[in-house]
Amino acid sequence: MWKYSTFVLLGIVILGVVFFVLPGKSTTGNVIQQPGQQLPSEPTAKITVETDGDPVKGSADAEVTLVEFTDYECPFCQRAAQQSIPILDKYVKSGDLKIITKDYPLPFHAEAQKAAESAHCARDQGGDAKYYEMHDLLFNDGVVGGVETFKGYAQQIGLDSAKFSSCLSSGKFADEVKADLEYGSQIGVQGTPAFFINGRMISGACPAQTFDSAVSAELNGDDWAVTNCQFAKL
Repeated sequence: MWKYSTFVLLGIVILGVVFFVLPGKSTTGNVIQQPGQQLPSEPTAKITVETDGDPVKGSADAEVTLVEFTDYECPFCQRAAQQSIPILDKYVKSGDLKIITKDYPLPFHAEAQKAAESAHCARDQGGDAKYYEMHDLLFNDGVVGGVETFKGYAQQIGLDSAKFSSCLSSGKFADEVKADLEYGSQIGVQGTPAFFINGRMISGACPAQTFDSAVSAELNGDDWAVTNCQFAKL
């Protein structure tokens, strides 16, 4: 019996070490912190992103360019659009930043392709301003209902309903959307959202401060890197 009790006691002690002593772990197994983790020490590599003909928000002469590859049915893209990217509006208004949107509709999102096409159909009638009105509605109000929902959004932003419906049903911009997806994969995009700030990639719906710091660093001429949403000025 005493041997059995000893083994039980030893087991309890070991479990206690695993759950409460090992650094960076909680009782749920989620990583809280990673002691000794190093911030990036090398600048993120720059990639030349082709953006000719893509919708733009902001001054064409802006010093900093942010290119986003997005999926309107992706919850992380929605989070970035609602919580992270708006912090950059101050740079857009000051003329220091322009935002360019490219499509990356994931194949398992049933409404993503047509949602992207609907933004281009809006642009076809009203330029970049209408594109971004549709873009914002798609993220703020969602894509549930598919094409019929998108037609309702078109009415909300004052588009010609018949022209919009014809554009969407004909697939006028289907190939353009698919071309963005293929191009993104070629330059290293593996999921959404993915961002390039003056050619330096940031993956995921990172906190607003990460984007703010990156744009600020570009404006100041500082080298920087982002790894796992952690910003470092180098």
